Amino acid sequence: MAILVTGGAGYIGSHMVLELVDKGHEVVVLDNLVTGFRSAVAPEATFIEGDVGDAATLDAVFTGHAIDAVIHFAGSIVVPESVENPLKYYGNNTAVSRTLIEACVRHGVKKFIFSSTAAVYGDPEVVPIGEDAHLEPLSPYGTSKLMTELMLRDVAAAHDFSYVALRYFNVAGADPKGRTGQSTANATHLIKVACQAALGRRPHLSVFGDDYETPDGTCLRDYIHVSDLAVAHRLALDWLNKGGESGPMNCGYGHGFSVLEVIETVKKVTGVDFDVRMEPRRAGDSSKVVAKADKARTSLGWQAAYDDLDTIVKHAYEWEKGLKA
Repeated sequence: MAILVTGGAGYIGSHMVLELVDKGHEVVVLDNLVTGFRSAVAPEATFIEGDVGDAATLDAVFTGHAIDAVIHFAGSIVVPESVENPLKYYGNNTAVSRTLIEACVRHGVKKFIFSSTAAVYGDPEVVPIGEDAHLEPLSPYGTSKLMTELMLRDVAAAHDFSYVALRYFNVAGADPKGRTGQSTANATHLIKVACQAALGRRPHLSVFGDDYETPDGTCLRDYIHVSDLAVAHRLALDWLNKGGESGPMNCGYGHGFSVLEVIETVKKVTGVDFDVRMEPRRAGDSSKVVAKADKARTSLGWQAAYDDLDTIVKHAYEWEKGLKA
């Protein structure tokens, strides 16, 4: 298949490109390089620098390449920033997605995999969280993603168009072969930030809130290896190609670790005891977010290869060591 990957120069997108080219697909990457890196894109892929929200650029891409499917990663992802600047998120996430979906309909592209988020659930009453849980995002980031899911649902009802919205839990790690990883210096992902602290690239690591209703008072999250997540996307596309129904699917391992447990794991794996400081809670953070991912396992046949926190941290740390300080 010829597959368009938006945001394919970013963290998760670059892993997706590797997964696709490794399986022999033709891949076209569209990325504006605001947060992505040209060097992260596999050389086998066709790279186009451009804005996913620009209709003329999309028309040129779809006209110049026989695109069969779209996997959409491009967007903004920092929860606290979305609280401070919601219009950025409704622009970069919701409005851009609308432009892309419209271009797909215009050019007859019928398969769409969307990078959604567990943030659509907000602070869930029942954990682990199933896809049928109540949707009440706590941040504009989560709302912007949910709005895109609703657009996809409605477009699939009105057109010859199918989609899967993969709701990620906490993505971490790096390509086991060391080909790509999380390269954004100011990224807010806990494991990356902890690895930076272990390497002395941060003076300390801040923990935002220690008074949540969790065993140690810090937020609990389901951490999924980025390479496992890329496989889930490929299998979701296979699912649609076989006539599978549209809808959301969770991507997580079904068990969680607290912030303090992750920090202790990073200290153990790296052998470095760095400074950790407690800070007040951040707006938009949920206390406990763990996936019920039975649907992805049964429908897609997805099986995790890296469901081990030590392994996730090791891969992230090895990648971080190779980056320039």
